[in-house]
Amino acid sequence: MKTVTVDKLTFKNELSIIEQNSLTEVLFKLLGKQAAGLDNFLSLEYKKDVFAKMEHTAGTDLIIQRDQYFRYITLTEDNQIVAGLLDSDKELVHTILYID
Repeated sequence: MKTVTVDKLTFKNELSIIEQNSLTEVLFKLLGKQAAGLDNFLSLEYKKDVFAKMEHTAGTDLIIQRDQYFRYITLTEDNQIVAGLLDSDKELVHTILYID
């Protein structure tokens, strides 16, 4: 994962159903879990505020790495997968995810 500043990214304004499902699958793979049953713990909702994203809506916090809490996953105009995470100072950090 590579952390970048938000001014270096251009997010998509809309995500297709296929992109929404793909982002959900990427997140499940990142967590090392299968999608079956994880929906109950990790509910993602499609939102289009400033940009389109799959946002974590459950009341529980989800730690992705060290002390960073998952908030949303989205795509840039260049089709880079980006996760929005809150760090220990409650500042939003954008991380580019690479799928191996």
